[in-house]
Amino acid sequence: MKYSEIIKLNNSFEGQVPGAEYKIAILSNIMVHQSKDICEYLLRIESLNAKVVLGEYDNIVQDSKKFQDADAVVFFWEACNFIDGLQFKIDSFSEKEFNDIVDKVKLEIDIVLSNLKNTSIVIINKFSSIIFDQFSLSIGNLNRLTDILNLYLESNVRKNASVFDIDRVISRLSIKSATDLRYYYSSKSLYRIDFYREYFESIQHIFLAATGKTKKALIFDCDNTLWKGVLGEDGFDDIKIFQEIQYFALQLAKKGVIIGLCSKNNPEEVNHVLENHPDMVLRNNNIVIKKVNWDNKISNLQSIAKDLNIGIDSLVFIDDSSFEIELVKKELPDVKVFQVPLKEYEHGLMMRRISNLFYSPSTTKEDDIKTQMYKDQAKRAEGKGKAANIEDYLASLGILITVHVDNLSQVSRISQLTQKTNQFNLTTKRYSESEINAFILSDEKIVLSIEIDDKYGSSGLTGLAILCKKLSKIDTLLLSCRVLGRNIEYKFMEIVVKIAKKQNIKSINSDYIKTQKNQQVKDFYSQCGFHVIAKSDNTTRYRLEAISYKKKEIEYIRIKNGI
Repeated sequence: MKYSEIIKLNNSFEGQVPGAEYKIAILSNIMVHQSKDICEYLLRIESLNAKVVLGEYDNIVQDSKKFQDADAVVFFWEACNFIDGLQFKIDSFSEKEFNDIVDKVKLEIDIVLSNLKNTSIVIINKFSSIIFDQFSLSIGNLNRLTDILNLYLESNVRKNASVFDIDRVISRLSIKSATDLRYYYSSKSLYRIDFYREYFESIQHIFLAATGKTKKALIFDCDNTLWKGVLGEDGFDDIKIFQEIQYFALQLAKKGVIIGLCSKNNPEEVNHVLENHPDMVLRNNNIVIKKVNWDNKISNLQSIAKDLNIGIDSLVFIDDSSFEIELVKKELPDVKVFQVPLKEYEHGLMMRRISNLFYSPSTTKEDDIKTQMYKDQAKRAEGKGKAANIEDYLASLGILITVHVDNLSQVSRISQLTQKTNQFNLTTKRYSESEINAFILSDEKIVLSIEIDDKYGSSGLTGLAILCKKLSKIDTLLLSCRVLGRNIEYKFMEIVVKIAKKQNIKSINSDYIKTQKNQQVKDFYSQCGFHVIAKSDNTTRYRLEAISYKKKEIEYIRIKNGI
């Protein structure tokens, strides 16, 4: 796609993408004007309402202060332009001149990181010398400079920042395709259009994960996808297992990605392969959900999303059939689809790209046991089907809520909950780990989290409320979809009100902010006794007089920690 086409398409998205504006500031010491439209376009087609602003040329330190309130800040900080002509002057520098540059940039790094310590996401590219050192047979001063500064950067970067290896993008394209020295020497514009496309495609998943748009489930066809051959025709002994695909899937499962099957096959034959084939990497204990039957894949994928209680846009589907791929694209456009390459040596490249769709800044203990959690959930569903009525079923579960207040050991999981929870999320505010950490340490906020256990097992840390003491307000209230349908939300509200009363909060304020996915909770505050004080198109504001709160009598849910 030509740059002019990207500009036109990006302009067509202006004001059309739902959701709050997501502001990204790009700071640089080179000219990067093409980056704005390319970054915005690649995020807007993923339904993220991105707005990119460019800092002033070669004004990085001052701009890091100016744009500290942006949702994200991206740096193009090029070593070759620390001073004009550095790339050809530096090998003539004395050791003192060399060290003066090192000290100056280290100081600037310190200032920049300090200025942006409260910014949700900071992406700083590694300093690179590859463009100008590509023919060198020995290590020159430019290479030595970037090595020293990269080590310093990585040693001092804060939790909210990522250090991105820009050389990976350059190497995928080649130096010639990524850069244009003619424009660099004439106007300090170093990178070509193809570079910016590849670069922002590489980092877009960081923004998507931070705004709740990361994928959750990876669903595989079987024949010619997990193995070479058609099981029903070639038989158990003559299929060849695609181990590279399966090893990647196994690693994703360990990071909390849901692995499932959607295949036109006899279920007994597929189970036989999963349980007994000596070359299989994925086994039944790694697979959360299976739709192995002769139904159409559209209805099976819809059923998978429903059974898992996740959005259809949370699915990634891999199949070998062009017909099936095109059908899913047409009927379920929100599902991300990939066709297995015919050349087996390209399988790894496909899986590496797919892995980025599930990007998460950290892995939590809930991710480690997610497969088992979903298997426990299936047992709950089975038990529910056998119960005489819903109340008897809920009473039989033995639900236990463990309450935590301002627990620093849970920062990663709490941040993850804000970024991944969409359905039972009253405001859908997304917070980074550094922001959650700051909330917990602040005297102005209370971070209340809950873990859920029952007779089938642990659901992990699945509930969060953030209270603002100064505003007497519930800033965030959410529950993971895994624990819905058990009246836990009403017991959670009872806990929240008790905490508020202990803080001498007499009137509790709250908001419901409408999104495409959270309309099931639009009446939750009313159901808990809050009354409406203001209303607009997307926001309803509520207030509860704490003294008049009447809890729901739910005797079968116990609360641990004496709250």
